[in-house]
This record gives sequence, structure tokens and C-alpha cells, in this order.
Amino acid sequence: MKRILLIGLGAGDPSGMTLQAIEAIRAAEVFFLMEKEGEGKSDLIAFRQAALKRARGDGGYRLVSAVSPERPSGGPDYRAGIEWWRGERRRIFREMIETELSGDGTGAFLIVGDPSLYDGTVEILHELTAEGLRFEFEVVPGITSLQLLAAGHRIALNRIGEDIRVMTARQLSAAALKDVTNALVMLDGRAAFRRFAGTDLHIWWGAYLGMPEEILVAGPLREKAEEIAAIIERERARRGWIMDTYLLRRP
Repeated sequence: MKRILLIGLGAGDPSGMTLQAIEAIRAAEVFFLMEKEGEGKSDLIAFRQAALKRARGDGGYRLVSAVSPERPSGGPDYRAGIEWWRGERRRIFREMIETELSGDGTGAFLIVGDPSLYDGTVEILHELTAEGLRFEFEVVPGITSLQLLAAGHRIALNRIGEDIRVMTARQLSAAALKDVTNALVMLDGRAAFRRFAGTDLHIWWGAYLGMPEEILVAGPLREKAEEIAAIIERERARRGWIMDTYLLRRP
């Protein structure tokens, strides 16, 4: 039976791969790459290729690439747009697995960060098996941007007796202040934290975590909000994209 590996590469630096991830990369014969169109998106492909070179310097594998459909960013039909986007990705995955992998071959998707956090590949593979596509798959965890954020700022994510909430920027934009006590926000890019700039929240912010271009800023949100927002706009103009993660916490 065909075998698929979802391999978490870690966030931004091939040296952050686990031994388990390296062993999984060495076990695969075909690697499926979903390329995103747009300025700067080639950086993520380059990261995957650097990880392959480090783990498989001798080659001996095939790369199969497909263009990923653009994820909807908002609008009144956001949920419908997301369903369309997931359906297109599912169709592309099915075609690649059916046509590019032999009956007993092993293929792999290289996931930036961890396959279980802010990535829909696991769910898509479950949907494909429910539709009757025959394969087995395994998940290999990777270091996440949340861990790199904590390490970079030398903080612990937990505090005694408190929950840790992980949310998207879209959820933060609708959240009440009382619900933001110890919140990790992923992939904002639009500085949604500014709506709380007049509060007593503190922020620990990071962009391009694990990469050579990594940027870290921390302090009272009322003092740092505009500084971070300016960095986001500068980096978006310079590179065409930004990936950021941050912790908002009451003192």
C-alpha cells in the first residue's frame, strides 16, 4: 500500500529538524511540494529544499510540484471560500498521490513548523481516505514557531493556574479584552494587536522565527504597538510577505 509521511521541518532553520524528521526524509522517494504564487513565497520552497539537502545530500528522490490555490483572506463569503480552497487542495493531493507514487511507494509532504498546528494537510489526507483513496500515512512532529518565540524571548508560555490560548488574528480582532490574558496569536501580518494598544497588555513578538532574518520585539503593548506595526509594513514592502507570531499577556 502507498505510504505518505507528513514531516514537520521546524520553523525556518533546517538545523531545527528532529532526528525523527531526518529519518523520515531519508525513507521517502517522492516529495510533494505545494508552491505558493506571489513575491517572496519562493523562500518557503528554498527552506524545504535546504532541509532536503541537509538530510539527503546524496539525492536519490523525486520532487513533484504543484501550484497551491490562493487561500481566501476575508469577505462575507469567507467560509465558502475556505471550503473551495480546501477542495482544490484535496483535488491536487489526490492527483499527485494517484499519478506520482507507485503502489508500494513512500511519498512525503514537507510541512513548515508542525503538521498539527495551523496546517490542514492532516485533515485533507483523512478526507481522501474517507473518499476511498487507499494509502496509509504517518505524522512526524516538528518544532513550532510558538516554541521558537518562547526560546527567542527566553520566556515560558505557561503561568501557574492560567490557560494558554492559541488564536488567529481574525479571532483576536473579535475578542474581548477579558479573554486576552495569555494568548498566542499566529500569522497576523496586519497588526491586529493595535486595537488593545491602550491597555496594560504586554507583547512578545517575533517574525521570520528561526530564519537568519528573525526579528524580536518585546515590551508594554502601549509602547511597542506602533513600532511593531511599522516593522510589519516595512518587511511586507521589502520582502512581499511576513510570517509573525506573538504572545499577548496581562502583567
